[in-house]
Amino acid sequence: MHLTAIVESYDHVCCRYRVRPLESMISVVGGRIDYRSAGPSFFARSFSRESVLVQRRLLGRWPLTILRRRCRRLLFDFDDAIWLRDSYSPRGLTSNRRLRRFRSMIRAADHVVAGNRFLAEQAARFTSPDRVRVIPTCVDPSRYRPARHQREGRPPRFAWIGSSSTLQGLERITHILDALGRACPGARLVLICDRTIQLSELQVEFHPWSPTTEAKILASADIGISWLPDDDWSRGKCGLKLLQFMAAGLPVLANPVGVQREIVGDGETGYHCDSPHDWIEATRRLMRDPSLRRRMGETGRQLVERHFSIDAMHAAWRTLLLDPQAVTERTAA
Repeated sequence: MHLTAIVESYDHVCCRYRVRPLESMISVVGGRIDYRSAGPSFFARSFSRESVLVQRRLLGRWPLTILRRRCRRLLFDFDDAIWLRDSYSPRGLTSNRRLRRFRSMIRAADHVVAGNRFLAEQAARFTSPDRVRVIPTCVDPSRYRPARHQREGRPPRFAWIGSSSTLQGLERITHILDALGRACPGARLVLICDRTIQLSELQVEFHPWSPTTEAKILASADIGISWLPDDDWSRGKCGLKLLQFMAAGLPVLANPVGVQREIVGDGETGYHCDSPHDWIEATRRLMRDPSLRRRMGETGRQLVERHFSIDAMHAAWRTLLLDPQAVTERTAA
């Protein structure tokens, strides 16, 4: 089969984790993926014999109309609450323009792929629910060497990984991070990002993000941490950093918002934390007991291997892309 993917860029994080892993699956049947941007020259082409996957892009009325008429099958994949502005926008979450375009994309698509249940529920407001399916963001566990968790009593090394846009969430809990620094002298925040932050009480060990080093750096830490604002933008997040922590065998501390409540099993793969007291007590419990960290890390990695691995991703997409029964014929109406 020939799939054309309209993406932000080939190296964008969403393309790397949600589209590029499909290449090996499609190549097995002699197919390929072509990556395109949504420029004017793109819409001059005919796609009468092709499937087109639009990832996250909210196309305007005329580009969407042209694309719908010219492609054989249209798929729309999204892994964020893209009908909203983000949690940190000074203009607030609501955007009527984004919502209109989101509704149009959902209605035009033959199939909608959402990264979590909350996103799928929002999409189902504008199309038949049988056109919508959940396929979570997945990682390749083989890329990650599990943390060893050999020493007890050493100062904790907290890991956080992400972009400068999501780092704004971490900047909202500097009081919690500094409380951890005061409670655990010598503790470090191992920060993998494109910029760093300054904290008063917790040392920051900054590592510029690189695909060749991220897994090794995560394995040097003890605990993965994540925090999200309690809003609908955050409920649209798909938990990539949690999956990376778990693939690296790290227990995870996270506030129970959105998929963080679902992916992090409280007392099984980490702990749900709200108050500074929760964060401090969970850290102390983990750092006193290397076997507990190891056990939680192993449970988390097994969860990733079963439900959030590339193999699981291929199984979910295979029926949609390669099974003829999955093709929905749209009527002229």
